[in-house]
Amino acid sequence: MKRLLVLLLLLSGCTVGKDASQVGGGDFYLVAPGGQVKIRYAPAERKELKGLEGESLLEPGKTVRLSDYAGKPVVINIWGAWCGPCRTEAPEMQKLFDAGTQVIGVDVKETSPEHPRDFMNSRKLTYPSIYDPSGRSFINVFKGLSPNVVPSTFVIDKNHKVAAVFLQPVLEQDLKPVVEELGKE
Repeated sequence: MKRLLVLLLLLSGCTVGKDASQVGGGDFYLVAPGGQVKIRYAPAERKELKGLEGESLLEPGKTVRLSDYAGKPVVINIWGAWCGPCRTEAPEMQKLFDAGTQVIGVDVKETSPEHPRDFMNSRKLTYPSIYDPSGRSFINVFKGLSPNVVPSTFVIDKNHKVAAVFLQPVLEQDLKPVVEELGKE
């Protein structure tokens, strides 16, 4: 009986109404109702993604900040050099970046910057990427996102509110229509 009560409490803590995001002082908090892996938010439902910044992987000593890209949609891709699907996804992010979409990578769960830096250089990836070996972005920025959901991609509108989340590998063709739609808002 005690186990059933604990299970019910855990399950009730993981559910929300129709919304896929919760408000924590206006901040974004990810919830994937029904295990959804593609989540879209109407403008009125969007919550701001705050505090994304960190050391640049390609330019050590420089800080990459989401706030530096105000007024334009941004694609944020969480990846790791150790992640098999990221090998396919990274060149797709570069295509978006080359076509004029702002892309920010967040490299997570690495033991040193050399391996992910080699990953980016060998694939000729030039979009900015944050080096986040501790995964602190999962706690401070991508609230509610499991550190095991790599790759994940967030599409942010011009006001830095989350418009779409992909909890699976994506291609340029998956993201381009979302970015174009946000550019027209």
